[in-house]
Amino acid sequence: MQQSLQKTSVGLEQATIGFAGDSGDGMQLVGTEFANTSASFGNDISTFPDFPAEIRAPAGTLAGVSGFQIQFSSNDIFTPGDALNALVAMNPAALKLRIGDLEPDGILIVNSDSFTQRDLLKAGCTSNPLEDGSLKGFRVISVSMTSLNRQAVASCKLSGSEADRCKNFFSLGLVYWLYERSLTNTERWISQKFGKKPAIEQANLLALRAGYNYGETCELLPAHYRVAKAHLPPGTYRKMTGNQAIALGLVAATTQLGKSMVYSGYPITPASDILHHLCEMRHFGVYALQAEDEIAAVGMAIGAAFGGQIGVTATSGPGICLKAEGVSLAVMTELPVVIIDVQRGGPSTGLPTKTEQADLLQALYGRHGECPVAVLAPRSPGDCFYMAIEAVRIATRFMTPVYLLSDGYLANSSEPWRIPDVAELPKMSVTHPTTFNQDGKYMPYLRDERLVRPWAIPGTPDLEHRIGGIEKQDVTGDINYEPANHEHMVRTRAQKIANIADEIPLLEVTGSPDAELLVLGWGGTYGSILTAVQRCRSRGLKVAQAHLRYLNPFPKNLEEVLRRFPKILVPELNAGQLCHELRAKYLVPAVSLSKVQGQPFLTHEIERKIESMVVAESTDLAKLHAEWQALGLSEQEMVARYSQWTERPVDVREFADAVRKLG
Repeated sequence: MQQSLQKTSVGLEQATIGFAGDSGDGMQLVGTEFANTSASFGNDISTFPDFPAEIRAPAGTLAGVSGFQIQFSSNDIFTPGDALNALVAMNPAALKLRIGDLEPDGILIVNSDSFTQRDLLKAGCTSNPLEDGSLKGFRVISVSMTSLNRQAVASCKLSGSEADRCKNFFSLGLVYWLYERSLTNTERWISQKFGKKPAIEQANLLALRAGYNYGETCELLPAHYRVAKAHLPPGTYRKMTGNQAIALGLVAATTQLGKSMVYSGYPITPASDILHHLCEMRHFGVYALQAEDEIAAVGMAIGAAFGGQIGVTATSGPGICLKAEGVSLAVMTELPVVIIDVQRGGPSTGLPTKTEQADLLQALYGRHGECPVAVLAPRSPGDCFYMAIEAVRIATRFMTPVYLLSDGYLANSSEPWRIPDVAELPKMSVTHPTTFNQDGKYMPYLRDERLVRPWAIPGTPDLEHRIGGIEKQDVTGDINYEPANHEHMVRTRAQKIANIADEIPLLEVTGSPDAELLVLGWGGTYGSILTAVQRCRSRGLKVAQAHLRYLNPFPKNLEEVLRRFPKILVPELNAGQLCHELRAKYLVPAVSLSKVQGQPFLTHEIERKIESMVVAESTDLAKLHAEWQALGLSEQEMVARYSQWTERPVDVREFADAVRKLG
């Protein structure tokens, strides 16, 4: 007791922790429990689970490392953090893979029992890092976690392997003590999860408490840390991942419409969880089906839409390839189908558990013929809820397939999400014709002012009609091979998609009103971009930010926004696909910041690029302008040299603005 009284409590605004171990060590579980506890306490949180790319990589190897990172804060945060303040490494492979993420003088908690010669060999270590001095820049807490855990659970009479599976809770208890977290929520979860297996329940509880008590008594931990509650807007909150949010958003939308939903999917990482969540929502009129393959899944969704219900299918990149012909059929028949693509690293099987944004061009153009669809992208786990609703709204209002581009990072990450009042949800409705509409006949392609055709439910008396994949005659829907009609229908379908721009929000720009640089992103890069821009602006850099959630069509004011800024930076987790689109469509000098590593952007990666485009150029221009003035150059001569220096055409007005901003 005297020992614990001597330990100090240090207040922090925020902290970032990483849990890493073998895929069988339960790192995702303890990371999730720490996140749940922090969220319940009132912290703002952002998490990033990182799974091995193989289903069961060899134990103890680098390929088998599973990790979970969480940032929790007393302020608003938008990313799971860059550098770790503390790292829990359960074996040498986890240490080797994640030690580069730990800040200098950071806390490193290691399970010393796992650093045997055999473990070191499997991780590719030539020496023991606990003994060779390579960790001298960190505060190393070496804990005989396996043996201490076995002692703690000995009374439960478990087998050796069963006892060892509890050591993740020992590590969690230790970290709970370190950051002044209560054990209550996790104790309740353990009892609910393992209540039917009393020995397992008791062992996990004992392991959790043993880890916490170790922190109380261990002389190697002279302090623990407190992160105060965040000041979040009033409301009821829950922790939400992107996949959970998509499932709830789909249910909210179909309920608003008074429709049933047919969700058909084929298991694929990282989209499968959407199917899992929807299987639990049958009481909301959800028919969740596991199809035999991706082609069947999109076919079921199209059939549901033809029958007057909401057809939805979800997959990841390889599945989108297989669904392409079905999506083309939905375009030709003009049926409302929602296709969710939880993007992952590719090509082929690629990196099935890692994130990427490389399916944008596939969503825009990856079908044969002129085959336009609407394309949306949520920007955060919570935003997945609202963009799922928006996907259903646009699909039913414009009778078109809609792609919703999530990604592996959004799918598995979590954040506190304020549960909305039902009255706050978008008002949605759909009308099905019940009578014929021209000359005693039903005309399935007779369009309204938005070029949208009616949605008649099969079996409605007098409204028999033909749809299919062969080109239609406009208005009547009869098969038609005439060249002029085909071009008319192609352009009509394209214009219908373009008309969506009239009913989506304009692009908002935040940041410095006189910024010389616009950072434009899309999808799950939002948090990293926002944090980087905020940090740069706090240092006086003139930077603005905009984020696209609507990718086809673009917001109507996108070109006007782009023309306001002399420089544009486009960070993407691909080789520059959105940047390519912007340069091709608007002829703007957009610069790509590309990352294709299966990992989300770190804030400092974007921050450094912003600095290189703003600070360095401003400094250099100031120096050059002074030199040009000393040489007595005319303004026209200066503009010519400035154009040569920037490697792009610059007019007199832009040059004058650049000089004026230098003060």
